[in-house]
Amino acid sequence: MAARKSSLKKTSKSQTLGRTVDRSAIPSDTRGDLVIITGMSGSGKASVLKTFEDLGYYCVDNLPVGLIPRFAELVGQSSEIERTALVVDVREGTQLESLPSIIKSVKRMLPTRMIFLEASDAVLLRRFSETRRPHPLGIHAPVKSSLTAERRQLKKIRALADMVIDTSKFNVHELRSHIIDRFQKQKKTGKNILVSCVSFGFRHGVPDDADLVFDVRFLPNPHFVPEFRELTGRDKKVAKYIRSFPQTKEFIQRISDLLVYLLPHYIREGKSYLTIAFGCTGGQHRSVMISEDVAKHLRKPGYRVKVVHRDSPK
Repeated sequence: MAARKSSLKKTSKSQTLGRTVDRSAIPSDTRGDLVIITGMSGSGKASVLKTFEDLGYYCVDNLPVGLIPRFAELVGQSSEIERTALVVDVREGTQLESLPSIIKSVKRMLPTRMIFLEASDAVLLRRFSETRRPHPLGIHAPVKSSLTAERRQLKKIRALADMVIDTSKFNVHELRSHIIDRFQKQKKTGKNILVSCVSFGFRHGVPDDADLVFDVRFLPNPHFVPEFRELTGRDKKVAKYIRSFPQTKEFIQRISDLLVYLLPHYIREGKSYLTIAFGCTGGQHRSVMISEDVAKHLRKPGYRVKVVHRDSPK
């Protein structure tokens, strides 16, 4: 059996994305605050732990489950350690089965939250392929079957989590920003959601991760104007042409007003990431311009917005 690697060092960033379910109302500026990070292999636990370190947490990677109560006891007695974060995952083997009861006992000692990170199988398979690392459950089994076994093993633990984060849609920087928004000692704006405005072409398929899809093919198509054909909706002349139609301005205003109305409701339901897709025929002109303009409207009230042009240029 390989020797356990338990790290008591402060650690720092990794890779990964998504949707968040937050059942926790405990403020994160409490002395002795303990955050337990767990979840699927490849979902970004190392990245999250490193972000907590940057926020001033004392961080521990792969602490043996049996030592968590003693660790919590020492933290509660310490006058120097304010906030701590630790990672516990499937590397624990059969000891992981005792985690639910241990968490219950630890919560009686310290304000404790558990974050569960997950991602879709497709995303996790891609990450394992990119890093060329074996799954912790074994190098002889296919990664896909190991992921299935891991989900089954972690099912009860996931149900106990105070916050579930699907990292499928986050890159490393967005995941870091998401954790900082939720745990940094600062006044919250009430707008802790990342909105992604995506342009696409229907001929290339609808984005799989879209939460809301709007078809803008009702607008006149610049593709049929020879001087615009090789340009995109980001070109000023093309954008001006599309905006010249009254239905364009009305659509942008109505959609922006709808989204400004909806976003606070999504936030209250625990949603941390919203993907809004705008589609035209080829994803070059109308959808590009609309995505850019809607993003500008959403930034005005203070929302974090990024724009992605999936199919432009092709």
